Amino acid sequence: METIVELKNVTKVIKGRTIIDNISFHVNKGEVFGFLGPNGAGKTTTIRMMVGLMGITSGDITIAGASIKTKYVEAVSHIGAIVENPEMYKFMTGYDNLVHFARMFKGISKAKINEVVERVGLTKRIDDKVKTYSLGMRQRLGLAQCLLHDPEVLILDEPTNGLDPAGIREIRDYLRLLAREKNMAVIVSSHLLSEMEMMCDRIGIIQNGCLVDVQLVEEFVHGEASVYEFEVIPSEKAISVLKANYPDRRITTSRKGIMAQMNKDEIPELVKTLVEANIRIFAIKEETKTLEDRFLEVTADKGEENS
Repeated sequence: METIVELKNVTKVIKGRTIIDNISFHVNKGEVFGFLGPNGAGKTTTIRMMVGLMGITSGDITIAGASIKTKYVEAVSHIGAIVENPEMYKFMTGYDNLVHFARMFKGISKAKINEVVERVGLTKRIDDKVKTYSLGMRQRLGLAQCLLHDPEVLILDEPTNGLDPAGIREIRDYLRLLAREKNMAVIVSSHLLSEMEMMCDRIGIIQNGCLVDVQLVEEFVHGEASVYEFEVIPSEKAISVLKANYPDRRITTSRKGIMAQMNKDEIPELVKTLVEANIRIFAIKEETKTLEDRFLEVTADKGEENS
């Protein structure tokens, strides 16, 4: 995959305090990249540096090969972004806001404006004044504004804020569509971990201004080994047998039998071992973790958060 966004040893110091500490990661075309972290961890500060709203103390950020520090205009021309909350002229209609924004770029037609309005689900309200819009509707209008010039990189800070469940799903599906069909790199910051799990290809976790981890969502959530529950009788004998054969694995009792941390490809041999030991097996169930479970694990005991 082709890299389009790259952060290289980026650090931000404000009044002698290190807010962002030497972070590096990249984002590829055609992927949805989730940027996760507790409040005050440094997500918005990083995003503000990515779009040029805040200076970089050291390191660099490149967008489509152009440095934010030395080729700002070229770099940001590839970006569509909502940082924190979308700001609009509230006394104007949603459509007039988009027309006003479209004048900043060449070649944006009325057909293009109507296309993005329909895509974000604002067709029925686009001619109403923005002051009558809910927060969720302003989020949709902000997204439409971002997409008018067909950016290669879309950066969204809490894009589903204020949306109802149906609206969240629509935006999630649309962002996935943009990444897949437009080959767009989509960078999303959010606290809705369940949504991030369904939306993102990869995630980066930031804590106290430091990058904790960057992984594929599937690998991050499940890892190499999963926890399986075995409904067996007698469970005491099963534990003894498994501990003797898998001494390095965590094996405990559960309500229905035993819990064992195993790789999926080890399960057939494990079943064979239990059967040969005359242990009856009634069910095997993988205990799936969520992104929230793993997020809390990796961010636990990290000390107080930065602002």
